[in-house]
Amino acid sequence: MTFNDKLILCIATGCYFGRIPFAPGTFGTLAAVPFALVFLIIPPLFHGVYIVGLILFAVYVADQAEKILKKKDPGCIVIDEIAGYVVTLSVVPVSLYTLIAGFFIFRFFDIIKFAPVRYFEKNFSGGAGVVLDDIMAGILSAVVLRILYLSGIF
Repeated sequence: MTFNDKLILCIATGCYFGRIPFAPGTFGTLAAVPFALVFLIIPPLFHGVYIVGLILFAVYVADQAEKILKKKDPGCIVIDEIAGYVVTLSVVPVSLYTLIAGFFIFRFFDIIKFAPVRYFEKNFSGGAGVVLDDIMAGILSAVVLRILYLSGIF
Protein backbone atom coordinates (compact mmCIF):
# COMPACT_ATOMS: atom_id res chain seq x y z
CA MET A 1 0.00 0.00 0.00
CA THR A 2 1.39 3.39 -1.00
CA PHE A 3 1.70 6.41 1.25
CA ASN A 4 -1.08 8.06 -0.77
CA ASP A 5 -3.38 5.06 -0.14
CA LYS A 6 -2.64 5.22 3.58
CA LEU A 7 -3.35 8.94 3.63
CA ILE A 8 -6.65 8.49 1.78
CA LEU A 9 -7.71 5.75 4.21
CA CYS A 10 -6.73 7.84 7.21
CA ILE A 11 -8.88 10.72 5.94
CA ALA A 12 -11.75 8.48 4.79
CA THR A 13 -11.93 6.76 8.17
CA GLY A 14 -11.84 10.02 10.13
CA CYS A 15 -8.33 9.38 11.47
CA TYR A 16 -9.34 5.75 12.00
CA PHE A 17 -12.47 6.49 14.07
CA GLY A 18 -14.27 4.50 11.38
CA ARG A 19 -12.15 1.47 12.22
CA ILE A 20 -13.68 1.18 15.69
CA PRO A 21 -15.41 -2.23 15.48
CA PHE A 22 -18.84 -1.09 16.67
CA ALA A 23 -20.92 1.93 15.60
CA PRO A 24 -18.35 3.37 13.17
CA GLY A 25 -20.86 5.93 11.87
CA THR A 26 -21.47 7.23 15.36
CA PHE A 27 -17.76 7.54 16.05
CA GLY A 28 -17.30 9.10 12.61
CA THR A 29 -19.86 11.72 13.55
CA LEU A 30 -17.90 12.42 16.73
CA ALA A 31 -14.81 12.86 14.56
CA ALA A 32 -16.77 15.55 12.69
CA VAL A 33 -17.02 17.92 15.67
CA PRO A 34 -13.74 19.76 14.85
CA PHE A 35 -14.99 20.24 11.28
CA ALA A 36 -18.18 21.83 12.63
CA LEU A 37 -16.15 24.10 14.91
CA VAL A 38 -14.63 25.64 11.78
CA PHE A 39 -17.88 27.64 11.52
CA LEU A 40 -16.70 29.56 14.61
CA ILE A 41 -13.49 30.60 12.84
CA ILE A 42 -14.40 31.40 9.25
CA PRO A 43 -16.58 34.37 8.26
CA PRO A 44 -20.21 33.49 7.45
CA LEU A 45 -19.61 34.65 3.88
CA PHE A 46 -17.38 31.60 3.38
CA HIS A 47 -19.61 28.98 5.05
CA GLY A 48 -21.12 27.91 1.73
CA VAL A 49 -17.70 27.60 0.10
CA TYR A 50 -16.49 25.53 3.05
CA ILE A 51 -19.49 23.18 2.89
CA VAL A 52 -19.29 22.68 -0.89
CA GLY A 53 -15.53 22.16 -0.70
CA LEU A 54 -15.90 19.63 2.10
CA ILE A 55 -18.60 17.71 0.22
CA LEU A 56 -16.55 17.57 -2.99
CA PHE A 57 -13.47 16.52 -1.02
CA ALA A 58 -15.52 13.84 0.79
CA VAL A 59 -16.83 12.46 -2.53
CA TYR A 60 -13.29 12.25 -3.92
CA VAL A 61 -11.84 10.64 -0.78
CA ALA A 62 -14.72 8.17 -0.43
CA ASP A 63 -14.38 7.20 -4.10
CA GLN A 64 -10.65 6.59 -3.73
CA ALA A 65 -11.11 4.69 -0.45
CA GLU A 66 -13.69 2.37 -2.06
CA LYS A 67 -11.20 1.57 -4.79
CA ILE A 68 -8.40 0.91 -2.31
CA LEU A 69 -10.61 -1.28 -0.10
CA LYS A 70 -12.32 -2.90 -3.10
CA LYS A 71 -15.71 -2.66 -1.33
CA LYS A 72 -18.88 -0.71 -1.98
CA ASP A 73 -19.57 1.77 0.83
CA PRO A 74 -17.68 -0.02 3.62
CA GLY A 75 -18.70 1.02 7.12
CA CYS A 76 -15.20 2.18 8.00
CA ILE A 77 -15.51 5.12 5.58
CA VAL A 78 -16.88 7.93 7.73
CA ILE A 79 -15.92 11.02 5.73
CA ASP A 80 -19.58 10.96 4.65
CA GLU A 81 -20.73 11.31 8.26
CA ILE A 82 -18.28 14.16 8.71
CA ALA A 83 -19.70 16.03 5.72
CA GLY A 84 -23.32 15.26 6.69
CA TYR A 85 -22.83 16.48 10.25
CA VAL A 86 -21.25 19.71 9.01
CA VAL A 87 -24.28 20.25 6.76
CA THR A 88 -26.50 19.68 9.82
CA LEU A 89 -24.79 22.48 11.74
CA SER A 90 -24.60 24.90 8.83
CA VAL A 91 -27.91 26.63 9.61
CA VAL A 92 -27.50 27.43 13.31
CA PRO A 93 -24.88 29.12 15.45
CA VAL A 94 -22.46 26.47 16.69
CA SER A 95 -22.70 26.00 20.45
CA LEU A 96 -22.48 23.10 22.86
CA TYR A 97 -26.27 22.70 22.61
CA THR A 98 -26.44 22.72 18.82
CA LEU A 99 -23.43 20.37 18.57
CA ILE A 100 -25.15 17.83 20.84
CA ALA A 101 -28.65 18.21 19.38
CA GLY A 102 -27.26 18.14 15.83
CA PHE A 103 -25.33 14.98 16.66
CA PHE A 104 -28.43 13.07 17.79
CA ILE A 105 -30.69 14.44 15.06
CA PHE A 106 -28.14 13.61 12.36
CA ARG A 107 -27.56 10.10 13.70
CA PHE A 108 -31.34 9.55 13.71
CA PHE A 109 -31.75 10.54 10.05
CA ASP A 110 -28.57 8.71 9.01
CA ILE A 111 -29.67 5.47 10.67
CA ILE A 112 -33.39 5.55 9.79
CA LYS A 113 -32.77 6.59 6.16
CA PHE A 114 -36.13 8.03 5.20
CA ALA A 115 -37.09 7.98 1.51
CA PRO A 116 -35.00 10.95 0.33
CA VAL A 117 -31.91 9.61 2.10
CA ARG A 118 -32.45 6.08 0.80
CA TYR A 119 -32.92 7.42 -2.75
CA PHE A 120 -29.39 8.81 -2.82
CA GLU A 121 -27.97 5.68 -1.24
CA LYS A 122 -29.55 3.43 -3.87
CA ASN A 123 -29.20 5.54 -7.01
CA PHE A 124 -25.60 6.73 -6.89
CA SER A 125 -22.36 4.80 -6.89
CA GLY A 126 -18.74 5.48 -6.07
CA GLY A 127 -17.89 8.40 -3.83
CA ALA A 128 -21.17 10.15 -4.63
CA GLY A 129 -23.10 7.07 -3.50
CA VAL A 130 -21.17 6.99 -0.24
CA VAL A 131 -21.56 10.69 0.55
CA LEU A 132 -24.83 11.99 -0.91
CA ASP A 133 -27.17 9.99 1.34
CA ASP A 134 -25.40 11.49 4.36
CA ILE A 135 -25.68 14.96 2.83
CA MET A 136 -29.43 14.40 2.47
CA ALA A 137 -29.58 13.18 6.09
CA GLY A 138 -27.65 16.34 6.99
CA ILE A 139 -30.14 18.54 5.12
CA LEU A 140 -33.11 16.92 6.88
CA SER A 141 -31.29 17.25 10.20
CA ALA A 142 -30.48 20.89 9.48
CA VAL A 143 -34.16 21.64 8.90
CA VAL A 144 -35.14 20.05 12.22
CA LEU A 145 -32.26 21.71 14.07
CA ARG A 146 -33.13 25.11 12.59
CA ILE A 147 -36.77 24.73 13.64
CA LEU A 148 -35.69 23.84 17.16
CA TYR A 149 -33.28 26.78 17.21
CA LEU A 150 -35.92 29.24 15.97
CA SER A 151 -38.39 27.93 18.55
CA GLY A 152 -35.97 29.11 21.25
CA ILE A 153 -34.97 25.71 22.59
CA PHE A 154 -31.26 26.59 22.22
